[in-house]
Amino acid sequence: MREKVINTAWLDKAQGMIPELHQQKVYPQHIVSAVPDAAAFQGWRIETIGAAEHLSDQVLCKGDSVTLDFGEHLVGYLTLSLLNERSNADAPLRLKLTFGEMPCEVGEDFAEYSGWLSRSWLQDEIVNVDVLPGTLTLNRRYAFRYLNVEVVETSIRYDIRINDIYCMTVTSADMEMVPQLPEGIDPELAEMDRVAVETLRDCMQTVFEDGPKRDRRLWIGDLRLQALVNYETFGCNDLVKRCLYLFAGTRLEGGQVGACLYEQQEPYVDDIYLYDYALFFIATLWDYFEATKDRETLKELWPVAREQIDIGLNRLDARGIVRDDDTWYCFLDWHEELNKQAGAQAVLIYSLKKGRRIAQELRLPEHEEWINTHIKDAEQAALTHLWDGEQGFFVSGEKRQVSWASQVWMVLSEIMDAPAARQLLDRLPGKGEAIGMTTPYMVHHYVDALIMCGEAGKALEQIRRYWGGMLKDGADTFWELYDPDDKTYSPYGSNLVNSYCHAWSCTPSYFIRRNFS
Repeated sequence: MREKVINTAWLDKAQGMIPELHQQKVYPQHIVSAVPDAAAFQGWRIETIGAAEHLSDQVLCKGDSVTLDFGEHLVGYLTLSLLNERSNADAPLRLKLTFGEMPCEVGEDFAEYSGWLSRSWLQDEIVNVDVLPGTLTLNRRYAFRYLNVEVVETSIRYDIRINDIYCMTVTSADMEMVPQLPEGIDPELAEMDRVAVETLRDCMQTVFEDGPKRDRRLWIGDLRLQALVNYETFGCNDLVKRCLYLFAGTRLEGGQVGACLYEQQEPYVDDIYLYDYALFFIATLWDYFEATKDRETLKELWPVAREQIDIGLNRLDARGIVRDDDTWYCFLDWHEELNKQAGAQAVLIYSLKKGRRIAQELRLPEHEEWINTHIKDAEQAALTHLWDGEQGFFVSGEKRQVSWASQVWMVLSEIMDAPAARQLLDRLPGKGEAIGMTTPYMVHHYVDALIMCGEAGKALEQIRRYWGGMLKDGADTFWELYDPDDKTYSPYGSNLVNSYCHAWSCTPSYFIRRNFS
């Protein structure tokens, strides 16, 4: 295997743009209980017991527990001040702390977790306190709204009281920078915008994280959508620039832009390569330029974008269609049965057109001409080999599968004019056997496609139905996954490990602020 491609100058530039983190001290609001309820979202609801200001009045003995509701989703560091009662602490105090973004996480027993992602992503830990009275600040950052504190061990001589407890939140986002929505905007859209903005806020750390609870990494598919929302809200454009230089500065063998990367101990790219994600470097770079007019960055990083075009084109077979075999992976959406060939072809065309715009801006006519030739070839190949005129849909793979992802991405690639695109999307709901959408990430692209072909009303209806459905089910930040017909759905084997504040779900703010306000 060839060595990874490292550009230390670009990494140094990225490290010089590490943002300051804003902090805020947030206290719990209520003492609550997680109650099983078959009618509630995922089978759990929160029942308020009393005000959190009375927490310090409670004496907690061995075996006791208390659950706190902080009233909103938080990302930060927990501090507890603890007092001993009856006598001195002649043995260490042992507490079990369980953090939850959702009621199910403080209601269900983590010992029964059966998902295939690591158990260590579930947010709990045992802490020992040797000296009481004492104050403890956890070293690990948590993402949560609910906290369960269980007294595992004291001794026969003492009990405890929680004298003070708070979370010091951290984010690189400044809420004061977010422009106000116009007066008189529809209250549901205003609430949706608020929740979307807070979703992005909690994912904005020293990079745009995909989720502050699980993964906590920079993924380029999420970055592309986060950046679009950021331009309409926080305007932290240097954070987008930092992330672009991180992806450019540490790439996979052959120059491939990796799907995700880590920051610590120093920035390094993960070994995951996703065909569509690598191509999205091009669109993310162009979107950044459109928002900032930073021509210097556009020019400096164009060679990396151009390289992704080359790599993407190398995957085409003799027909000019993306090869579909066991040697690649393309994301598009979480669905075990989804064939990615047609969607990948469309993403290639979409990305080539973004690359053409960069070449035009940088006045590179030879690059523009080269890209134009490949656009025409890729479009013609798609229309010849992937369009099924009898069905009226694009098909994918050997089994000629019809999916929402394939149709949506073909619309976004502008392979057809707006009237034909509208007709294609209009037919799609009637194709009952078509593979559907499972993530807010894919639904975002469906909404974008509707707007692109002049169906703003249907786009707004979809936003209200999908993200509005999350609001009705109790979201205070938007989730990684939401299937209205299967509310415990998880591609990881357990909804406990799903991320309930997730970057790719923050895009209602982008649509509301650009199209519906």
